[in-house]
Amino acid sequence: MKLSSKIYSGIIFGFLFAPIAVLLIFSFNDAKSLSVFSDFSFKWYVELFRDRNTLTAVKNTLVLAASATAVSTVMGTLAAVGINKLRSRWYRTAMNTVTDIPMTNPDIITGISLMLMFVFVGRLFGAATSLNFVTMLIAHVTFCTPYVILQVLPKLQQMDKSLPEAAMDLGCTPFRAFLKVELPEIMPGIITGAIMAFTLSLDDFVISYFTSGTGFETLPIRIYAMTKKTVTPKMYALATIIFFVTLTLLLVSNVVDNDDRRKLKEKKKEKNKRRTNG
Repeated sequence: MKLSSKIYSGIIFGFLFAPIAVLLIFSFNDAKSLSVFSDFSFKWYVELFRDRNTLTAVKNTLVLAASATAVSTVMGTLAAVGINKLRSRWYRTAMNTVTDIPMTNPDIITGISLMLMFVFVGRLFGAATSLNFVTMLIAHVTFCTPYVILQVLPKLQQMDKSLPEAAMDLGCTPFRAFLKVELPEIMPGIITGAIMAFTLSLDDFVISYFTSGTGFETLPIRIYAMTKKTVTPKMYALATIIFFVTLTLLLVSNVVDNDDRRKLKEKKKEKNKRRTNG
């Protein structure tokens, strides 16, 4: 059984990562062929950094992702704190359901509905162009915020509720108690949520496609436009760079989660020791 499970796992992982491996290998191919590897070269990476339009799209994507991450992290953290303090079980369930809708709703439905709303509001106020960077930012914040809530809320539920109360008993205001006590406890969840928001915003295409204006082009939209003609191998080089950036963010997220779990286990052990000693 162990051998068969290893073989099965190997086949599954091979099926999942074989396309990525092919892309990584042929990004260093000197020729344009995807069937014959002629010679190892950084030619397409050099071509990539000479393409001003692609670099502009990369810059736009990073600016949009960073802005959406900053806004959604703040909003998601505050929303998680608010949901955690709700006393009504029914109201908390309703809020959790509303939070889950943007994650379960198909991207194409979210994109079309946001586009229609932006166009309606723009025409209502007589705007010349209804879709621009701001509309894309609002759209990205809309689908990134629930993922931040999903990461922060469990940390709030794991936290000892007597800690902020003890801080306020010692003279802290509720806001100061949140900054000094609650925020450090939920920081791993905030970091993980921010990383998820950044990666989701970085590679989003469907929602960005429907909410983007003519003057702001993100990288996924540019790549889609290039597929109508021919995708040059420099896109393989760009995809390789994005893959390693995303992989690095995932590793950081896993390290933060593992460190948080280790601290949580240590706290549980200390509590058990106190109970046994007491």
